Amino acid sequence: ATTKQTQKRTGILGLIVQSSPLKLNHNAHNPKRDTEGTRMIKGLDAALNFHSQALGVRAQRGEVLASNIANADTPNFQARDLDFGKALQSALDNASVVSAGAPLAASAARHLPGKALPPANDAQLMYRTPQAASIDNNTVALDVERAKFADNALHYEANLTFLNGQIRALLSAIQG
Repeated sequence: ATTKQTQKRTGILGLIVQSSPLKLNHNAHNPKRDTEGTRMIKGLDAALNFHSQALGVRAQRGEVLASNIANADTPNFQARDLDFGKALQSALDNASVVSAGAPLAASAARHLPGKALPPANDAQLMYRTPQAASIDNNTVALDVERAKFADNALHYEANLTFLNGQIRALLSAIQG
């Protein structure tokens, strides 16, 4: 299997295990245990991946809402929002491709290589329906935008807290 196929198949936790400097094969004599271990890693990866992707989509939505608030006085600005459910599903569908994103430019030879996050998909951004007509054709309602921003921030914190709890549980299980 190629590296890309291996990355697609094993996910982030599998990559961590594969790139570990300790190349121990505890399951060399027990193929059944190897299958159970693979299933366990895939399950852990799926659970952590969901919250990781949700955090990314929440951050993206926060940027869109902040842009709406910042442009509240800009003539002809059209307020936009992200359909969280559709964006999360799209992020989860595309999460299997580990090497997504553009390469980052390095200005010095000692910089670590990395990948930029893919830009927001404009197809997922929707225009908000204005609540009241405005003289300058701006569709931003500050009260609505602030409420949506606060709600998104609350959900972001909840995702972060839940992910943190999962990581703590994994660490306590590993440490005994």
